Amino acid sequence: MRTSTERGAPRVKVHAKKDFPVAEIRRLLEPGPIVLVSSAWRRETNIMTMGWHTVMEFTPSLVGCVISSANHSFDLIRRSKACVINLPNMDLAETVVRIGNCSGRDTDKLSAFGLTPLPGTAVGAPLIAECHASFECRLVDARLVKTYNFFVFEVVKAHAATTPRYPRTIHYRGDGVFMLSGRARGGIAGSFVLTCCDLARRASRRNRQAEEPP
Repeated sequence: MRTSTERGAPRVKVHAKKDFPVAEIRRLLEPGPIVLVSSAWRRETNIMTMGWHTVMEFTPSLVGCVISSANHSFDLIRRSKACVINLPNMDLAETVVRIGNCSGRDTDKLSAFGLTPLPGTAVGAPLIAECHASFECRLVDARLVKTYNFFVFEVVKAHAATTPRYPRTIHYRGDGVFMLSGRARGGIAGSFVLTCCDLARRASRRNRQAEEPP
């Protein structure tokens, strides 16, 4: 094993590398936790699972998001010029995946997944009570929507639980693999991998237990 070091610095392993598909670099660069984006337009509401977003500015608080035009939420957000970015923790991992695997065109996701909508104070889209935090957003820059489906939102109101300080958030790594992060034993940050197959097995096991007679 080769190592690299500078004077006075610890020895660090040098990693051998090979060519990597450029179309898959998101598996290594996915920037932040998965969020649930809620939207509303007229009498319709929806929730979508989103894994790509980026903080663009602190003051004002700007967040950039890519929302595919194929998503039902795309038109709701484009027309209403608002949304709520909700931060789920690991307790919602299975729900997050299931929301991402169905369409709001034929599913009332709030009802179907037993989520509690709360009214926002600044926008018409609902907050999700079961999420650790909710950020009410207004669309402030749509110049890149037509070309890249890239929305720039300003967070105009933020709501967050006071505990835990470090929630176990969910991160998508591609290929149906998720990583849970947060505070581990001894107060040290840790993570582990959870796959879609793991989530499916857990759901199947719960369903069997629910069907068993008492």
